[in-house]
Amino acid sequence: MANSTPRRTVLAAALAAVAGTSVASTAPAAAAPAGDRVHAPEPALVDNRFWHSFADWRGGDRAGTRAVPGHRPGLVIGTPAGVTDYTDPHTGTTSPWEYASWTSPVHRSTVPATEVIASWNATTPPGTWIGIELRGTYDDGGATPWYVMGRWAAGDGDIRRTSVDDQSDGRSSIWTDTFAVDDPASGLRLDAYQLRLTLYRAPGTDVTPLVWRLGAMASDIPDRFTVPASAPCVARELAVPRYSQNTHVGQYPEYDNGGEAWCSPTSSQMIVEYWDRRPSAEDLAWVNPAFEDPQVCHAARFTFDHQYEGCGNWPFNAAYAATYPAMNAVVTRLRSLAELESLIRAGIPVITSQSFRKEELTGAGYGTSGHLMTVIGFTEDGDVIANDPASPNNEAVRRIYRRREWENIWLRTKRYDANGKVRSGTGGVCYLFWPTGPAAARHRVLRSLGLL
Repeated sequence: MANSTPRRTVLAAALAAVAGTSVASTAPAAAAPAGDRVHAPEPALVDNRFWHSFADWRGGDRAGTRAVPGHRPGLVIGTPAGVTDYTDPHTGTTSPWEYASWTSPVHRSTVPATEVIASWNATTPPGTWIGIELRGTYDDGGATPWYVMGRWAAGDGDIRRTSVDDQSDGRSSIWTDTFAVDDPASGLRLDAYQLRLTLYRAPGTDVTPLVWRLGAMASDIPDRFTVPASAPCVARELAVPRYSQNTHVGQYPEYDNGGEAWCSPTSSQMIVEYWDRRPSAEDLAWVNPAFEDPQVCHAARFTFDHQYEGCGNWPFNAAYAATYPAMNAVVTRLRSLAELESLIRAGIPVITSQSFRKEELTGAGYGTSGHLMTVIGFTEDGDVIANDPASPNNEAVRRIYRRREWENIWLRTKRYDANGKVRSGTGGVCYLFWPTGPAAARHRVLRSLGLL
C-alpha cells in the first residue's frame, strides 16, 4: 500500500471537523530547451524564508553560538550557554547536554498563513543533535507558545530523532511537522514568526553540529476540491534512478512496518542519487546483504520519526538529503504545475505529496490517504512522467499520469474519500533537493521561488 502518512488522515479529520566551496551538479546534463525562462509570478499563496548566509547567522539573537564564514556559512557552538538534561522519550535515557542557541529575527510573512512547515540542513557528528522551535504572532496580536518542530540528529546513536505530539494553544496545533491554524474558516492567520535553533553536544567535548540552512514555508492555500486546468509548457524527461518501495515489503519492520510504507525515503533516495550522491559501503554495512537496493533501507532508517512511527516526516526527509556532500534540501509548496515545469526545465526533479482514490488517477492501480512520488518530466502532450515508488519492481516505477488528473490531486486542499467524507489534500507540498553552486538556469528558478 502506498499510504506513507497516516497522520495526514488525522489532520484531515481534524480540519474537516472544525470546518463542519562550489560543487557542480553531476546529474545528467541534458541541454535545457531553448527559451529557458521563469514563469510570471503565481498568486501570493506561499512565502519562503530561509536563513543561510553569513550575514543571516551574524544577525538574530545568539546565545553561545558562533557564525562561521566560508563557501557554506553556518552556525556552530562557540561557548555553550549552559548544560541541560534531556530525557529521550523513546529510550527513557536522561543525559546532560551542553547547549547554545540562535533565534531568528521576526519574519513577517508576505502571506498571512494557515500553515507553516520548517526545514533545515545540518550535520550532527556523533555526540551532537539539534532542536528546532517556532513561535508566531497571530494577525489579531496574540502569540503562540514556542512549538517544537523537531528534535533531530543525522544518526540514531545519541537521541532518537522525533517530532512532538500534543502541542496546541487552543488556536493552533502542531501536526507532526506542520503548524496549522485550528479553524482557518474563522479568518485567524499567523502574521509573523521566529525560529529558534538549539545546538547540543556531550559535555566536555569540542564537537559541534553545523547548521547551514534553516527556514520555513508559510502558506494560505484556499480550500478547493478542484484547480483550474493549465496548458502544457515544457516537454522534458530527467534521468532519475528508479526504486520500488514494494521490493522492501517486510524488511526492517521496526521502521514503519517495512517497505510498504517507504514511499517518502524511497523517493528521497532516488533524488539523492540523481545528484550523484549515495551512502558508502561502510554506511550500508548494517543492512542485510541479501536485500537489494540497501540504500533504500538506509534512507528509511535515517528518516524515521520515532514519535510519528513513520518515515514520512517531511522535514526529516529533507534533512536526510542534506547530509550528503554539498546538498541543499527544503520542504515547500508550489502554487501551480507551471512552477513545477520550470523546475523540470532547469533539470530539478520534484518529490510531490498527494492523496487520491484509485479511480482518480488512471494507471496508478491503488488509492492512498498520503503518498510521495517523484516528478521527473512531462510528455509532449503535457502528461506527468513520475517515478512512482508504489510499483511492484524497479522496472515498473516509471509511470505516465494524465496531466489533468495528476494536477488536481496534487494541488487541491479538499477531497472526498471512498466513504464520501471530506478529507484534506496537501495543496502542492513538495521536497526540493539541489547541489550547492547551481547552474544559472537552476539558480534563477530557485530564486524565483524564494529558496535562494
